[in-house]
Amino acid sequence: MKYLFLEYPKCSTCQRAKKWLDANTVQYVDRNIVTENPNESELTEWLKKSGLDLRKFFNTSGMLYKSMNLKEKLDQMSDKEKVALLATNGMLVKRPIVVADDFVLVGFKEKEWEDKLIK
Repeated sequence: MKYLFLEYPKCSTCQRAKKWLDANTVQYVDRNIVTENPNESELTEWLKKSGLDLRKFFNTSGMLYKSMNLKEKLDQMSDKEKVALLATNGMLVKRPIVVADDFVLVGFKEKEWEDKLIK
């Protein structure tokens, strides 16, 4: 099975994750999260598949997140508004992301990736 791997190529965590995928011969299609930002329907689908809280999809350590003061603003936004905001700029989205038919992994946690991607 080929997975969709979303990354920002300059991100060191994404680079480590990509090396891990290659070392473990996991097949994937690579997608730059900045030049091909996820749209609202993709994000909504991935949120459901991930089982995560929507806040986990935000890149809380990113400069854009901080400059927009989103830590405080997100509490006043609906989930629909949050998804729409994420769809405006890939730099707001936590990465890397792996999308499969039945699950989504957000962020690089080697044990979690091993459990889901190595069969």
